[in-house]
Order: sequence, then structure tokens, then C-alpha cells
Amino acid sequence: MTHQKENASLETVQTAVTSQKVWFITGASRGFGRVWTDAALRRGDKVAATARKLESIADLKEQYGENVLILELDVTNPEQVKATVEQAHAHFGRLDIVLNNAGYSLVGTIEEASANDIRALYETNILGPVAVIQAALPLLRKQGGGHIIGTSSNLGHVTLPVIGYYASSKWAFEAIHESLAEEVKSFGIKVTIIEPGAYATEFGSQQSLKFAQGQDIYADFKQQFFGKLMQLERGDPHATPQALFQVVDAPQPPLRFFLGSQCLPWVREAYAERLATWEAWEEVSNSAQG
Repeated sequence: MTHQKENASLETVQTAVTSQKVWFITGASRGFGRVWTDAALRRGDKVAATARKLESIADLKEQYGENVLILELDVTNPEQVKATVEQAHAHFGRLDIVLNNAGYSLVGTIEEASANDIRALYETNILGPVAVIQAALPLLRKQGGGHIIGTSSNLGHVTLPVIGYYASSKWAFEAIHESLAEEVKSFGIKVTIIEPGAYATEFGSQQSLKFAQGQDIYADFKQQFFGKLMQLERGDPHATPQALFQVVDAPQPPLRFFLGSQCLPWVREAYAERLATWEAWEEVSNSAQG
């Protein structure tokens, strides 16, 4: 009986060890990145947490000790990205989950935003995550698999005025990850796009927003838009970790996953409208086939 108990205990320990995951998370200082970093560490996982300013995540080391590695990272610096991903992998010996979360929103109409505004947005929201993915892929292939997760938005399917460039970055983000999923499937690497709706995070704070230089002609329109935006019901970000864990723990995680109850109805309506338009013009479209 004692021998059986020892075997059972050993099996329990082995299961606990093999189920423990190692995360690499960008944008871990606030918003979803901070919530998910804390939650992963609390459940016993290990996390390489990154942020532009190391002092913004220094308290993680004090709280979680050896289970967390804090690293300074500007995702718009490809050389730093590569070195940081490799450092995290070498430190923990593997990376099970690579979570691209860093990003911000550009506020401004299509006419107002400058080329520099748009370029900076894409550097962070698109090229930054791509740099992380490209740095991680050789390591994930060598270790025999992994899970790449990208934080997108329900605005990766629909869009709104005034934040159209932000939405466009998420549309590109979605396409990149969908292509990636097919390209790396044979290597045992999984890909999931997390698509949150409106949440009460710091994403709407001054640190996560950049404003294009405004034009008076749009002032009334933007005032009305922001008035409607403020009325949106926002979800609790601290309610999201268990849903995220179900995705990362699933043997076959989904390519796309909505966070919150508002996303699917909005996207369902948008796609129904698109289909109706395409079908209404189907005869004309077909006539152009030749």
C-alpha cells in the first residue's frame, strides 16, 4: 500500500511538472498583459515578462521570485527582440507560449493621421509582433512545438471611425496569424488570435493612446463618437484568465477566440450585412469573370 501511495505521489508530481507552462509575454506592465502575467504566475507557471521600462514590472520579481524573469523590451527594436527571446528561452530551457500583447491605439480620422503617426502604429502593432514571432520560431521548432498567441481585438473584423488605423493594424494582425497557423502546423506549433471586446483596462489611458493632430472640421463628429464610446459596457479584465487558460490548455486550441459577450453578435451582424451586399451584386460580379 505504501509503495502504491509513493507511486501515486510521484505520478502527481510528474503531472504537475509537465503541465507547468513557460510563457513569454510582451506588454506585461499593464492591461491584459499584466493581468495574464499575474494569473499565469499565480497558477504556478513560469513567465518571461517584458516591458519597455523595467521598473514597471520590477515588483513581479519581488512577488514571484524565480518563477518570473523580467526583461526590458521595445518590440520595435528587432535586434533587442531577438536577443530577449533567446535570453528567455535559455533561462527557462523552453518557451511553451509566446504571447504578443504589446500595442496601442492611434486616435484620429483617416484624414488627420500623418504618415509618421501611421508608421509608428504599424511598427508597434504589426512589425513588433512579427519580430517576436520570427525570433521565436526557430526555438519552437527545435524544441518540437509551442503555442503562439496574439492579442488582437474584435476590431480585427469590424471597424469604427476615428480609430480606423488601429482597426486596420488588427486586420493585418489577423491575416498574418491566419497564414502563420498553416505554415507552422507541421512543426507542432499552434496559433491562436485572442480577440477581446471592450474591457476596463488601461488601454484607454494616455499611455496606451496616441492622438493625431486634430482638425476643427471633425471636432463635433469626434465629440459625438467619444460620447457613444464612453457608454459602452466594459468587461472585467480579471474575469479573463480562466478563459485564456482553457485555450492554452486545450489539446486543439482555436485559431480565433473572442473574449467577452459582445463580440460575436457584433461580428455576426457585420458579416451578415457583407454577405447580403456581395449576394446582391453577385450577378454583376460574375459578369466580370470573362
